[in-house]
Amino acid sequence: MLTHQAAFVDHLIRTVEDESVDLVVIAGDVYDRALPPVDAVALADDAFARLAASRARVVVTSGNHDSALRLGFNARLADAAGFHLRTAMNRIAKPVVLVDDHGPVAVYGIPYLDPDVARAAWELPTRSHQAALTAAMDLVRADLAARPPETRSVVLAHAFVLGGAASDSERDIAVGGVSAVATGVFDGVDYVALGHLHGRQTLTPSVRYSGSPLAYSFSEADHLKGSWLVDLGAGGEIDARFIEAPVLRRLARIAGELADLLADPRHRDAEDAWVQATLTDAVRPAQAMARLQERFPYAVALHFAPPLAAGARRRAEAEGRSDHQIALDFVADVRGEPANAVESLLLRDACEACARDPEADVVVGA
Repeated sequence: MLTHQAAFVDHLIRTVEDESVDLVVIAGDVYDRALPPVDAVALADDAFARLAASRARVVVTSGNHDSALRLGFNARLADAAGFHLRTAMNRIAKPVVLVDDHGPVAVYGIPYLDPDVARAAWELPTRSHQAALTAAMDLVRADLAARPPETRSVVLAHAFVLGGAASDSERDIAVGGVSAVATGVFDGVDYVALGHLHGRQTLTPSVRYSGSPLAYSFSEADHLKGSWLVDLGAGGEIDARFIEAPVLRRLARIAGELADLLADPRHRDAEDAWVQATLTDAVRPAQAMARLQERFPYAVALHFAPPLAAGARRRAEAEGRSDHQIALDFVADVRGEPANAVESLLLRDACEACARDPEADVVVGA
């Protein structure tokens, strides 16, 4: 996906210039794992350097996929370049302050907060995401209250906020406590930019998810990807519109018997898409993925959903047969040819080993 991710970075830089953007906020995740591959790090480095050289200030927080320590490396040095990494709990109440024609704007970054870590650090009475984010927002509101009354506020937070719809590519953040938080946690600030959920969502006019820049699972096939462009008025009024991101290759989900999928002209649009195919053949076709890819070269996911009658028939056929015979039938069905004599003996030994009770009493007699 690196080529597609790079295209989004190009689009983002163009949008910053074309729309005269003053502030870019990224509410995590930056990476998809704590130890990202080197080519992903190189792309992020290029994106960060280009954003730092743009007309906009940038604030980035870490998500649950990121390593906060690694992403936040050299955060104080990056501040000098107008690129602000907010990955540490002790910097939540230290906003990045911008000034526009209407006055100051305080931007607070709340990284993903592990409930166990937050509870220990802040001596919280409960262990949940709601408690951790409430404590973080209390710090934000306390700092904001000490600033001039005309100061407007923006908060970045990485969390599962009630009202948002999840997709298959998001990692569960239910770590020993309630995983979702209420929108009321963010009361008292003008705009909240949320990260974690992959679909764009407007929970309230001032609380929004932009979603991921690309689709990362087929559950996101119908998502419109992009970014929110928000104008913050003199009194904190919100005027937001969605800027669509380029789609280099869309996602398509197709279903049917293999022969029909290979011949049906209705699926022509899926020939240059990432494809998830669900085969409904009663008998699993041999070399199904290879045959699919002859027409759909970007087919990457294959599911089997035979008719219920076929499944019931297979269960009926298995009744009264030995485990060894069922295993032999499986090999023949998947491979297209039966197991040889040596393989049959290995399968028999394996079935017998699984059935053997190692704790059973053994009686040896004449």
